[in-house]
Amino acid sequence: LEDLQDAFDFCYKVHFQPGEGRNRDPEHTRRLQALQAKLQRLDQQRREMLAQMQQLLGRSETLRELLQEQLEGWRERQRRWCLGAPTSTDLSPLETWFTELGQGLFQLRKLLQALGDLQKKVTYERDPLVGEVPLLEQRLQEQLTHLLKSAFVVEQQPSTPNPFKRPLVLRTGSKFSARARLLVRLHDRNHHMEAKIRMDRDPPKIQGFRKFNILTSSSKTLLAGDGPQGGLICDFQYLTLKEQKESRSGKGSRGTASEGPLAVTEELHLITFTLAYAYCELELELETSTLPFVIISNNNQFSSAWASVLWFNMLSSDPKAQHFFSAPPPAPWPSLAEVLSWQFESVAGRGLSKDHLLMMAEKLFG
Repeated sequence: LEDLQDAFDFCYKVHFQPGEGRNRDPEHTRRLQALQAKLQRLDQQRREMLAQMQQLLGRSETLRELLQEQLEGWRERQRRWCLGAPTSTDLSPLETWFTELGQGLFQLRKLLQALGDLQKKVTYERDPLVGEVPLLEQRLQEQLTHLLKSAFVVEQQPSTPNPFKRPLVLRTGSKFSARARLLVRLHDRNHHMEAKIRMDRDPPKIQGFRKFNILTSSSKTLLAGDGPQGGLICDFQYLTLKEQKESRSGKGSRGTASEGPLAVTEELHLITFTLAYAYCELELELETSTLPFVIISNNNQFSSAWASVLWFNMLSSDPKAQHFFSAPPPAPWPSLAEVLSWQFESVAGRGLSKDHLLMMAEKLFG
């Protein structure tokens, strides 16, 4: 397309010299006809390329929707895995698919920028690039934005290093870790992207809801890991939580901030990751959040806290519903039975049989 445009531009500057009497010159008329034919070919090529761009963007949008479905399936598997279900949470296939789609979209972005540069050099009446390129750029920008925002995920939910402890139950003063990953492995090594974490960014309006500070650094540079487990990850390790004490005194004060309508083991907390992403002149703020977790102060609260984690993940369709236990719904026995079987399988290597579950149901319900 660029060669065709250069040939037209050269012929136009050399042969198109309007003047009196030139219209009656047969040679001049022949050159104008040849110039018009070059312009028609140029216009046809531009329209064909724009049509191909439209087609590719339509296909990429369909592919992105399919990837979103796959990602939601992975989120569900991760949630089930946190509850003890025997399932795989490997992100490698998703990372490959997200990265290849990202590469394709960024390549289309470069081609659109090149088309814009061509249009600035040569344009004409009813030039399709004038109206179409800005619309395609906007559509492409929206696709890249949606892809990158959905590609930022929590790979490891908050958990303690003790392998016998369950994830999503943390204890004040004890170390824990969490890790986020960007599935689109495209980054500029000369540009450092910073990831930050924040505790309960939008806390629920619940009386007595405790507030916590994350000790140690709350920001890290996104790193490109090496080896088969590599990727664009922000790994926060050795984090600890400390409760913010309210400074109240005198008669009638609430004493501690944990007093209120919710028990300590029914408070649900979230950590939000934010990432300042920049690549090929595209800058975005990406965000993802952990699953809700419970914070306890001593080991006697662990069983109740784990029950809250099970109940929430069994019944809640909103991963950010921190007010869930203000009015918790009842659980149907089939759902609870499945989760109890996962508990046994994750510890003992085998789940519960129908007879086992029937015996437990009779013990619970008579």
